[in-house]
Amino acid sequence: MNISQEKIDNLNTVVKININPEDYQPKVEKAMKDQAKKAKLPGFRPGMVPVAHIKKMYGKSILVDEINNMLSDTLNKYLDEEKLEVLGQPLPKVDEAKEYNWDFADNFEFTYEVGLAPQFDIEFSSKDKLTQYVIKVDDETLESRIKNIRRSYGKMTNPDVSADDDVLYAELTQLSPDGSVFEGGISNITSVRLDQIKNEDIKKSLIGLKKDDELVFDINAAFDNDAAKVAGLLKIEEDEAADLKSNFKLTVKNVNRLEEGDLNQEFFDKIFGEGIVTDEAGFRAKITEELEMMMTQDAERKLQDEIYNYSIDKVSFELPDAFLKRWLKATNEKLSEEELEGGYADFAKNLKWTLIENKLMKENNIDIKYEEVFEFAKGSLEQQFRMYSPQALTEEQLGQYTVQYLQNKENANKVFEQVKALKVFDYIKSVITLDNKEILFSDFNKLATA
Repeated sequence: MNISQEKIDNLNTVVKININPEDYQPKVEKAMKDQAKKAKLPGFRPGMVPVAHIKKMYGKSILVDEINNMLSDTLNKYLDEEKLEVLGQPLPKVDEAKEYNWDFADNFEFTYEVGLAPQFDIEFSSKDKLTQYVIKVDDETLESRIKNIRRSYGKMTNPDVSADDDVLYAELTQLSPDGSVFEGGISNITSVRLDQIKNEDIKKSLIGLKKDDELVFDINAAFDNDAAKVAGLLKIEEDEAADLKSNFKLTVKNVNRLEEGDLNQEFFDKIFGEGIVTDEAGFRAKITEELEMMMTQDAERKLQDEIYNYSIDKVSFELPDAFLKRWLKATNEKLSEEELEGGYADFAKNLKWTLIENKLMKENNIDIKYEEVFEFAKGSLEQQFRMYSPQALTEEQLGQYTVQYLQNKENANKVFEQVKALKVFDYIKSVITLDNKEILFSDFNKLATA
């Protein structure tokens, strides 16, 4: 057997593997003997099938299997011995001019295209500077949060006339262009939240309505052409909602209003536990503290995004783009050319980050212990359980769920990659300069959406 490499450039190489009869015949003969011992064929006693009969019936398929096994083992061993950092997977190069008889006497030659990882240097120091935002709660955000909490623990009333933030329980009926009810059209009884109406003129027209009042309006304009929202109200598909041109008649069946809960001890105990908060000042302080904790997480995500983009911009290197596109097509048969071209830039960006991560981990001896993966997964699962159940799980229960979750290879790989990214982020933060900057939450949100 002979294996050789022809380097095309720094990012692409071709590996050729030559396999001769003396390389594969012993393996094929052994495989056929093993098959003969196991075969159960009519006319032969178990284990007594002649090897010649097996060769006649299954010889070529056995030969193909053994050649494929040899190729896989040989190629992987060669790449490992040569210390080639491969991107994607080697792609077999088909030579239409070569045809094989598969008669156990062929000399085979197989060629593989291989995409190589680029060589690059990356070093962070105090000269690298990024902004770390310290988000402060502004009055508007605090009041909005307090209002939402009070309404969540408030009571439902049915006023005679609708006001801002009320909910109209109403029938929505599709109309024809002449204003009459569209025969066989869309009709649905649903709840229309006034705080979700985007068009201010339409919102004003919905204020001051009472039971049995009717109003004609453009439903898509009301929700700023949010097809998902309109589809949910009318119980139709999003595509159908997006194409709607009709006006709708709204007939009020009831006005619902969620009154805010009183700021009393019963209210405080219900939210925070008995005696933890005893007055409005303590309540506001507690909500501010919780908001700032949430905002710390928002600021950390923003910083991670900044580090990610800064790192990719800091390092300039090329990828074997043509090879990677061929590999993506080969491993995703349903991927269209349009999808490939449209998504390749993001794929390449994420691949560059992965290469940077791997290099930083190797050069700075950053390792990942199973305990870290386990604790991260456990913390994530605990947060999910808390969203659906106020009753906290015991440590034993949570541990059992975590073990089960990580037994799934896909889940384990996902958590490993998350922990890996966090450790690299922490390393970079430890060596660069972070300039703390206080910012109001409302201003931070503008940054996040810019």
